[in-house]
Amino acid sequence: MEQFLEKAKNASRIVATMSGSERNRILREMAKALRSNTARIVEANTIDMRKADEENLVSSLKERLLLDEKRIDAMAVAIEEIAALKDPVGRVIDGWVTEAGLKIEKVSIPIGVIGIIYESRPNVTSDTAALCFKSSNGCVLKGGKEAEASNIIIAEVLQSVLLQNNLPKELIALLPDSTREGVSKLIKMDKYVDLIVPRGGEGLIRYVSQNASVPVVKHDKGLCHTYIDKDADIENAIAIAINAKVQRPGVCNAMETLLVDEAIATEILPILKSAFDHEHTQLKGCAVTQKFIDVAPATPEDYDTEYLANILNIRVVTGVDGAIQHIVEHSSGHSEAIITENITTAERFMDAIDSACVYVNASTRFTDGAAFGFGAEVGISTNKLHARGPMGVEGLTTYKFKIYGKGQIR
Repeated sequence: MEQFLEKAKNASRIVATMSGSERNRILREMAKALRSNTARIVEANTIDMRKADEENLVSSLKERLLLDEKRIDAMAVAIEEIAALKDPVGRVIDGWVTEAGLKIEKVSIPIGVIGIIYESRPNVTSDTAALCFKSSNGCVLKGGKEAEASNIIIAEVLQSVLLQNNLPKELIALLPDSTREGVSKLIKMDKYVDLIVPRGGEGLIRYVSQNASVPVVKHDKGLCHTYIDKDADIENAIAIAINAKVQRPGVCNAMETLLVDEAIATEILPILKSAFDHEHTQLKGCAVTQKFIDVAPATPEDYDTEYLANILNIRVVTGVDGAIQHIVEHSSGHSEAIITENITTAERFMDAIDSACVYVNASTRFTDGAAFGFGAEVGISTNKLHARGPMGVEGLTTYKFKIYGKGQIR
């Protein structure tokens, strides 16, 4: 493990000296290589899908795991979009001259070696590798065993492009020991690894956060909320609520609890039930909700559950303050939305909610690196320090101070 990580560290120093145009050219070659190896990637993914069937993985996991020609092309497009982004490294963030005549520049630099631990989705392999390469970082990737064959072939395709350009393949490396013991070693290797980004189940996040000596940026669970205010446009509210829950229920930015202002509960709840019934959504509701529509009871535990399935809690609250109170108590700090035409209410909600992403009159499904214009993301950070929300190339940089003098002494 130590020898492997030392190679990754040395490789990261090489990419740190490359020009932005050279990195972009190689990224475009990676996108081309993914497309030309589509058949091999699909073949490997078929092995993973067959295992998923044999092991009776839930449908939401299998949906994330599946790769076809369209999804592989989307992976290539994401890399091309990352290549087209402004170079995040070498930017002068700030600059000034001190009283002693020292010229100081605050300049963005790569972090070094990023360890990324993730589950289910093999497209994360190419997304995160490209983001790390764009930002002049090396990466050590630990995907889930359910996507092992897919991850191996994707990494091999990207590594082949590195080798063709006389670069070490360790710039994009899969962790050789993918067991729990391997992960335990990785997250303590702060001599070689500069940042760990875990994205997956609650148990994985907790384990890494509690045991790592390497700094951690969490891609935590998504307990996302949408609040429909009494001043909402009802047609907009229904469309946004449906999209936030059912467009892709098995992802972290999907809504898990819908909050409804008691002032419009009588009017809107039957409409909402009809719309969600049409989408075959399993509804659970508070005692007040059950007075207006026929739904299963929502328990206190339900409000803290990330379903990642077509299941939704509905709770009636007393105005925007009731919505804020519920979100403060139950949110994971990911994404929340308010539907209202009242600007004052919207601003109160935006200011009071301390989540990474807060929306007015839009679906929480937009919390995504591609949707934000980042090409992709390493994860959706629910941390408050360093990076927050969709973590693109800028989130993979830090900074240093360059100080220019003319013989000054203190």
